[in-house]
Amino acid sequence: MNTTLLQHLNGNAEPVIPSPCFVLEEAKLRRNLELIDSVQRAAGVTIILALKGFSMYSAFPLVRQYLSGATASSLNEIKLVNEYMGVQAHTYIPAYQDATFDEVVSRSSHLTFNSWSQWERFKDRVAGKPVSCGIRVNPQYSEVATDMYNPCVPGSRLGATRDQLPDQLPEGLEGIHFHTLCENDSFTLERTLESLESRFDKLLYQAKWVNFGGGHLMTREGYDTNHLIGLLTAFRQKYNVDIILEPGSAIAWQTGVLISTVLDVFNSQGIDVAILDTSFAAHMPDTLEMPYKPRIIHSYHEPVAGKPTYRLGGMTCLAGDFMGDYSFDKPLEVGDKVVFDDMIHYTMVKTTTFNGVNLPAIGVWKEDESFQVIKTFGYESFKDKL
Repeated sequence: MNTTLLQHLNGNAEPVIPSPCFVLEEAKLRRNLELIDSVQRAAGVTIILALKGFSMYSAFPLVRQYLSGATASSLNEIKLVNEYMGVQAHTYIPAYQDATFDEVVSRSSHLTFNSWSQWERFKDRVAGKPVSCGIRVNPQYSEVATDMYNPCVPGSRLGATRDQLPDQLPEGLEGIHFHTLCENDSFTLERTLESLESRFDKLLYQAKWVNFGGGHLMTREGYDTNHLIGLLTAFRQKYNVDIILEPGSAIAWQTGVLISTVLDVFNSQGIDVAILDTSFAAHMPDTLEMPYKPRIIHSYHEPVAGKPTYRLGGMTCLAGDFMGDYSFDKPLEVGDKVVFDDMIHYTMVKTTTFNGVNLPAIGVWKEDESFQVIKTFGYESFKDKL
């Protein structure tokens, strides 16, 4: 984060950034895209945008400079890909619906079925259509610690296990799709591929493409991209397939913040509390789902003895809409800015208007160090959902 942006966040310069507000830093998004592009070029693979992790379509013109496609998991996401990425979508939906299936097919270049029963049900409706179909498989191996994000837990609804598939891919089914990672490194991928190949080796040799799904956090500091390139190159050459990756977090990793403002400060039974104009439940629900403790710029992530320490509360009336505890160098006062770091991937797409709380504004800190408000929200956004 550069000094000029910090000045804006501190309210010392014009224009004033609204609060609460998601602010994407354009230069940081470009930096990530350049790294991702270097991987796909070196490995000879295709890396596409996963809308479930980053759907800020105002940034898609920049994304299109580096990535040729995007993956969607609903008709609405598909339409966003068509309209703002300007391409057909790579589509995976856990269960397709009769009423919308034909439109989904017409808007997609690739279509992945979640189960063999889904393939059997819809195969006649894709026959002869200009779409490449695949099947999602479950390699029964994942190192994701949180069950909510682990697609390989016993009884998982995501992907077919080897015993549910034939030994021969039928006509019209030409892709294999797996997704078992969540913000993991290339060494986790290596171990995952060992499990995938031990179970699906025969089918992999028959496939035209293999989609490695998401969870490849190649833009995180310390990620060994050379090791990833080696894995992808070896796999592509071994099976003579096209490889597709669709990272969610990696695209917008560390590319922006959520700005909030302190509305009230008080002591509650010996604990200092600061109420913000944002909400963990409504604006950062993944912090409560995962759960994880978001980092705050210019704060101490864990309490420090002797420093002002606060439990931060959100705007809703949900008792659990809080996060604690953080220490600061100076006591918090009404009007102070509290800036949550790395809030662009996943967080933005999960926001709600629970309790009628306004959604945060959306803005971009441009590469020329100007600020642009992209969108603001109000009563209509709340009302229209109901």
